[in-house]
Amino acid sequence: MKVILKSEVENLGSFGDQVKVALGYARNYLIPKGIAIEATPGKINQFNAEKEAYMKKAQVRKESAEKLKAAIEATTLSFTRKAADDDKLFGSVTVHDIENELASKGFKIERKHIHLEEPIKSAGQFTVKVKLHPEVSAEVQIEVAKEEATAE
Repeated sequence: MKVILKSEVENLGSFGDQVKVALGYARNYLIPKGIAIEATPGKINQFNAEKEAYMKKAQVRKESAEKLKAAIEATTLSFTRKAADDDKLFGSVTVHDIENELASKGFKIERKHIHLEEPIKSAGQFTVKVKLHPEVSAEVQIEVAKEEATAE
């Protein structure tokens, strides 16, 4: 089945692309979720008329993502965790922790846009990629410090 994408779909295409997909994928997922429409001649003409307005909005979103990228890259997130003598953490720093820390600094980033290969399990400095827009990614610096032992 041939469909027109109404939003970016990873490994398939971006807005406005006409792609051929399996009938079940189109009917059961893409069309009901509003991600795509069936590519009929009438819908293609209607879509082309709406495309210019969408492209202007997309440009505005990209520009705001660029501004957000600059602000995020100027920020360093700090975490303190209990650790063993070899700087290996007893817990870890996860995507959830990073999301919460970004939110406390005023950045509303969804967890699914933070790309952390695996939880951070040692003290040190790390760089984590945050996808803000299909064409814009930021790198946030993370410092994980060893919690000081309290004397009893």
